[in-house]
Amino acid sequence: MNDLQPAAAGPLTGLAMKSRGSVAVWLGLPLITLGIYHLVWYYKIHKELQEFDRRRVLSPAGSVLVLIFLGWTVIAPLISFHNTGKAVANAQRAAGRPVTCSPAVCWLLAFVFGLNVWYMQRELNQVVDAYPGAAPGTEVALLA
Repeated sequence: MNDLQPAAAGPLTGLAMKSRGSVAVWLGLPLITLGIYHLVWYYKIHKELQEFDRRRVLSPAGSVLVLIFLGWTVIAPLISFHNTGKAVANAQRAAGRPVTCSPAVCWLLAFVFGLNVWYMQRELNQVVDAYPGAAPGTEVALLA
């Protein structure tokens, strides 16, 4: 299945994403909210990735539901983390940044104190840094 939608005529644009503190997302906020923030964050990044590059088809709710209902399988969340890593790498490419996000690292770090959350947010912040001064939700040009 191809995850690209047909390209529209004209310049490619998307909505800027929000920069978040990677340590706060990984450790601070999930501790304060007893783990609920992790699910909220996962939904938000998928929604922002979808809005950033509309050529990519993502399901923010579906991604969170995998974690909620299939987390016990271990394999389903790892596949979801791998796919999220690919989406982050595609966003880096669309922003004209070097692709530094590795989908394999996204799921491997899940076994190391859940550091995959820190890693994915750090990689997403690189996409945000490609558009200095752009407020979240404002239109930005995509390069690739």
